[in-house]
Amino acid sequence: MTDATQTAPVLGLDRLGQVAITARDLDRATDFYRDVLGMRFLFRAPGLSFFDCGGVRLLLSVPEKPAFDHPSSILYFTVDDLRVAFGTLAARGVRFTDEPHLIAEMPDHELWMAFFEDSEGNMLALMSEVRR
Repeated sequence: MTDATQTAPVLGLDRLGQVAITARDLDRATDFYRDVLGMRFLFRAPGLSFFDCGGVRLLLSVPEKPAFDHPSSILYFTVDDLRVAFGTLAARGVRFTDEPHLIAEMPDHELWMAFFEDSEGNMLALMSEVRR
């Protein structure tokens, strides 16, 4: 018998393949992500809508059971110009919870964010790394 710690491959999770967000009203949520946020719609299945988010699949789903019926984790969407993205989405009716603000000053860039809610009450964010 061999020692499993010596022969087992090292596992490192480093790629995000899909993110699921709860939607109580799937039609409303699909419209929000496609038409308001401008995400590329992929396809729809019963109780599910799929989008492409820069190579990561975003799944909107009606909760299958009560344990899944809650707001999601925060998704951070990277944008080149936070002020422009903020203004564009606000003009489309997105409800921001705050203005774009500085989060951290790094040696070579600043990290800026602004938070908003989707049509289902899930918290989302825009983020931008501004080079110095």
